[in-house]
Amino acid sequence: MISAELIRKIRRIEIKSNKLVEEIFSGEYRSGFRGKGMEFEDIRQYYPGDDVRNIDWNVTARHNKAFVKQFCEERELNMFLLIDMSRSNSFGSKKDLIAEVGATLAFSACRNNDKVGVIFFTDRIEKLIPSKNGRKHVLSIIENILSFKPELTGTNLARALQYFNRIEKKRSVVFLISDFLDAGYEKDIKITSGRHDLVMVRVIDMAEVMIPAGAVYTFEDLESGETMVLDNCKNDYRPDTVLNLYRNNQINIYTDEDYVKPLKQFFARRGRR
Repeated sequence: MISAELIRKIRRIEIKSNKLVEEIFSGEYRSGFRGKGMEFEDIRQYYPGDDVRNIDWNVTARHNKAFVKQFCEERELNMFLLIDMSRSNSFGSKKDLIAEVGATLAFSACRNNDKVGVIFFTDRIEKLIPSKNGRKHVLSIIENILSFKPELTGTNLARALQYFNRIEKKRSVVFLISDFLDAGYEKDIKITSGRHDLVMVRVIDMAEVMIPAGAVYTFEDLESGETMVLDNCKNDYRPDTVLNLYRNNQINIYTDEDYVKPLKQFFARRGRR
């Protein structure tokens, strides 16, 4: 049974996301992601000037005359959201922000009649929501982001990417939404980027990346439970958490800022490519 509070939160996110898609993102989404592939449409007789690489030799042999394959631009895209549900993404307002960003991306796809699927992951794959289209499906995704309780607490980006590459053979637009507090996933990002259109959405809370000077701090790792002591009496400490791979396909979104601006800049940049 969905609580009244959760229903209100889902409705608020739906209204805001739909407004953003209507006013800002619909054109950028189409220009940024549509037309990235071709699909088979028909076979017709060869005419002089046709590309010989498109000749269907099996049909040509049966009919004793040349036939070529016709292709058209893909009418429908397949979007997947790979969402990090580890405990570190419950810090501050990161989880609500992930839900809003995920909703905006999903409604952008829905508006273009594209399918959207979701994978929730931690140290392991927690849940798969197969690709579908339509408003009800998107609302179900939002509800799951807000209410899903993962069994594990850690992060394994490499395992999530490997799993996605096993189950999805069709080239897809993939948004990997995480704080990227993990290591050893660079090889799998490279492999996935070669097979799909991979975009990395990094959700950041400034309390995690900038620690004020003047004190000694004790921290607890939300995922492992381990504690560490940091002597930061002299200098502001900024951990190096910047991704160095594929910066053109990376979006940094901070919890204390409006996420609309970085999303709009990304879509606009993609549309100009």
